[in-house]
Amino acid sequence: MRSSPTCSRSEFAAVLALGFALATQPAAAQMGNPGFMAPGTKLEPSGIPAPHQPNNDDRLFVQLVGEGGLAEVALAELAADKASTDSVKDFAERMHADHGAANEKLASLAKAAGVDPPAELNGEHLAIKHDLEGMDAADFELTYMRGQVVDHQKTAQLLAWEIGSGQEPDLQRFAASVLPTVLEHLSMARGIVDELSRQQVAATPPSPKKGLSTN
Repeated sequence: MRSSPTCSRSEFAAVLALGFALATQPAAAQMGNPGFMAPGTKLEPSGIPAPHQPNNDDRLFVQLVGEGGLAEVALAELAADKASTDSVKDFAERMHADHGAANEKLASLAKAAGVDPPAELNGEHLAIKHDLEGMDAADFELTYMRGQVVDHQKTAQLLAWEIGSGQEPDLQRFAASVLPTVLEHLSMARGIVDELSRQQVAATPPSPKKGLSTN
């Protein structure tokens, strides 16, 4: 069984704040995790780990974020077919483009570091895709977008975790470079969920009021 970083809501906010702060620093800053290196790590003259020496955190990061990225593209393709709301279709198009490009970059960096990236959807994501395929358009849109909020929260946490705990500088720089985009996706998803929820409430007829009994 794989383990992944988890935290409370307040800890999550703190992790993201740290990750975003690191993401905006120069590329060489905070990279390489010199304080928590794997045994036998070769060092550059500057004291940071030499390239292509991933630690276990790097490997888990590639696996989890790689799986999530593949799911983003697959579900975006499904949304392009099933969604009818313009904002959902536009969001799905953005997910397909951004996560597709990020998937290619992550796979290239992972292979260079000697880590095999995932190549197909895992069982959990296949089940989610199957459930979404069976929904009508309205149910699909709200379920898909709510899932996107959760998924992007998880991805943002994983990116911040890699920045602070990884050892492979290229993977850390990748995490720092995509974190702002993922946070933007998260904000977009939350806004669309609010939009769809308001539409759903407006379309729901009010419950009939029961008359007073005359008995």
